[in-house]
Parts: sequence; structure tokens; C-alpha cells
Amino acid sequence: MAHSDTTQERLILCITLPLSTAIILANLLIILGIASNRQLHNTPNYFFLSLLVADLCTGVALPFIPHMGLSRNLDFSTCLLVHIFPNFLFLSFLFNLVMVHYERYLCIVNPLHYSQFWVHRCFPLALLAVWAPPLLFASLPAFGWNNQHATNNSTTGDLNSSTQAELVEDGCSYRLVFPNTFIYLEVYGLLLPAILSIVGMTTRVLWIARAQVRNLCKLHRSVERAQAADREHRLNLRYAKCVAAVSLTFVVCWVPYIVSLHVSVALLQRDQARGISTTHIILSCTGIGSMAIIPVILGLANRQYTDPARTLLQKIWDSWRRTQASDDIAL
Repeated sequence: MAHSDTTQERLILCITLPLSTAIILANLLIILGIASNRQLHNTPNYFFLSLLVADLCTGVALPFIPHMGLSRNLDFSTCLLVHIFPNFLFLSFLFNLVMVHYERYLCIVNPLHYSQFWVHRCFPLALLAVWAPPLLFASLPAFGWNNQHATNNSTTGDLNSSTQAELVEDGCSYRLVFPNTFIYLEVYGLLLPAILSIVGMTTRVLWIARAQVRNLCKLHRSVERAQAADREHRLNLRYAKCVAAVSLTFVVCWVPYIVSLHVSVALLQRDQARGISTTHIILSCTGIGSMAIIPVILGLANRQYTDPARTLLQKIWDSWRRTQASDDIAL
């Protein structure tokens, strides 16, 4: 069993360390880009900055999240910490992602009253709403909602005697910290509703964009009939690229996480979590890592966020070319 755990730990590190490093560096790059440009110091970018910080923390915690399925010899207090803290970081990342989508959704759906919505008038309250509830929910096992009492109480109805014996034998694992009801509540009460809300808001935005494209096409046909076909083609092509980018992001980033989430729940229902397979580890690592890439994609798609990095790289490139030219002249 120890050799199997060591092999699984190496597999987790091999998958998560490159993903974690890329996520951390990319987030730092975008954060510095926003911080160095005073024109970007406004409420929408503050929400996105909060998302980047949460994503940066998720990148740091990424190698530790798949370790929750492994058994370790830790005291209960440390066991609580190594399970609660990564769970809090991941939930706060998801809440920030929902808030960013919600803020942009309000901007597109009702642009005239955009600055009057509560997310702008009560920015500290909105920021508190994406950090405090994840912390409160993730900390529930520390307040007593865990399986430690169940291992010492044979009369509990949540765990049978064989499962209690396995918990005692396993030591520190997520099964000791998170009861089944807690996991079901997190998956079906928080994670999946958050994902569905993001999908719903994105679909609504694309629908509004499609209606606006049709209106612009009608306007071009009524004003400039000679060039209407060419302008209409470019508008439709731009919209098609937008739909393709959103669809590709969903397939690449969301589908692996949704699949890994359902696989984890299926293993939990079959009571097979004690023997975590290699396939489950790969799905879990890639699923969480792929979802953590979403803010990076959103950030790199905005040229204003990456202008400082491009300027710095251009200066380094120009300096290197001047150095090479001077060396050639000297030769």
C-alpha cells in the first residue's frame, strides 16, 4: 500500500507541477499588467484582479488537492488544515469566476444602468461575498461536521462498521474530514449550480450578441447596399469565431472537470474511494488544472493586460539585436 501511495504521489506531482507553475506565472504576468496600467484601475478590473489572485492561490494549492484522496499519517488538526485550506481556495476561485461572469453579464444585458447595480455601488460587499461564504462552508468540518466522531461512535447511521474500521486504518484522508453529505452538498449545491450559472450567462450573452449582429446587418443593408454583403460577412465571421472560442474553452476547460467530478461522486457512491485508480488521479489533476486555466485565457485575450509584458519583451529583443549587430561590426 505504501509503494502504491508513493507511485500515486509521483504521478500527481508529474501532472500538477507543470500546470501549477504555468498558472502561477501567467497570473503574475496579468496581475502586474493590470497593476502597472492606471487606466485599468476600475471596478470591473478589480473583480478580475480578485479572480486572478484566487486563481494564483488555486495554482499554488493544485498539487495538494489530488492528495486528498491519499492516506497520510497526520494528526487530526493538521489533517483538517491540509483538506480545508485547499478546498477553501478552490471554492473562492469558483465564486470569483461566477462574480466576474455576472458583472460582465450585467454590463451587456443592461449597459445604461450598469454602474447602478449593487456590485458597483457596494464593491466591498461583493468582494466579501466571493471570499467569506467559501471560507465558512469549507470550515464546517473544523466546527464538528466531520467523520472523526463517527470513527469512535458505532451508533452513527452515516457510516457502517466496515467503513469506520477503514477510516481508522487509513489515517488522514478526505473520508475522515468530509462526510458524504458534505461532499454531496458541495458538488450538487455549490459546484454544479455555479458551473450551470456561468454556462447560462455565457449563452445569454451570445444570444444578445447574435441579435445585435443581425440588427447591424440590417442597418448596413439599408444604408450602404453596395458594401452591405462584405460588412455582413465580416460581422458573421467575427461572431462565428467568438462562438467557436467559447465552445472550445468549454470543451477544453469545463468538460474535463465535470467528468472528473462525476467520476469522484460515482466512486464515492460505490464506496471505492479507498483504492483510487490512476485514471481517477489523471482525471482529477487535469480537470482542476484545466478549469484553473480559464482566467489565464480571459486575461491573455485582453491586450491591455499583456501590453507591459510585450513592451518588456520587445525591449529585451531590441537590446539583444543591437548587441548582435555591434558584435558583427566588431568582427
